[in-house]
Amino acid sequence: MSGHSKWANIKVRKTAQDAKRGKIYTRHARLVEMAARGGPDPNMNPSLRTAIDNAKADGVPNANIDRAIKKGSGELKGEQMAVEMYAAYGPGNVAMVIECLTDNKNRTLSSVRSILERRGGRWTESGSVLWMFQQKGVVIGKKPGMKSSDELELQLIDAGAEDIEWSPDTVEVVTPTTQWPKVRDMLKAQGCEVPLSGLKFIPSQKVAVNDLTTAQHLMNLIEAVEEDEDVSEVHTNAEIADEIVSKLE
Repeated sequence: MSGHSKWANIKVRKTAQDAKRGKIYTRHARLVEMAARGGPDPNMNPSLRTAIDNAKADGVPNANIDRAIKKGSGELKGEQMAVEMYAAYGPGNVAMVIECLTDNKNRTLSSVRSILERRGGRWTESGSVLWMFQQKGVVIGKKPGMKSSDELELQLIDAGAEDIEWSPDTVEVVTPTTQWPKVRDMLKAQGCEVPLSGLKFIPSQKVAVNDLTTAQHLMNLIEAVEEDEDVSEVHTNAEIADEIVSKLE
């Protein structure tokens, strides 16, 4: 079962940006805060439990998590966080979906637009891009020496996997939107580390990028957009050729 996802392909240089721990902490705190609107008790609120698990997996301190729960449940006052989705085209006519978590829509909109315009991106209506993507669950499991086996594939399919892609010591699983927690829990039970799990926008229409200069410009644009503190994630439909990916690393 080999994949349409190649989801990790564009994440090649998830790079120095992710080394900026503050950015990761901010994003997780906002996700926890939004989930906590459904109630501050993770035992009664599964989406809050997931947000807390994901935050802890990325090393977010408990104090940050507690503060975010209090803000979300209304115990601490603050502007309400909201999810905003923007769309753009990047170099090579690559479609981009830009997911933001913000308490100030106007600030985020003008900031993201100006980054795009400076870096060769083109703003567009989200409807003109979103149809090229489907929201799916994505789970990545890692374990030294892990490799494909019929038994493990069947367990993953039972847990809800639609698509399974293997690389050395790593499996990447795509699921329907509701099934990814089951796959994550199954992989953890197998002793895997799960560096990534959650909902992602997976492209159903791909654009091949076979040119190093275009790929470089695209990666630079994605990194610049992701640096904005309100941007939580950038999804694209770029399929960068493997030989180009190796030169980008």
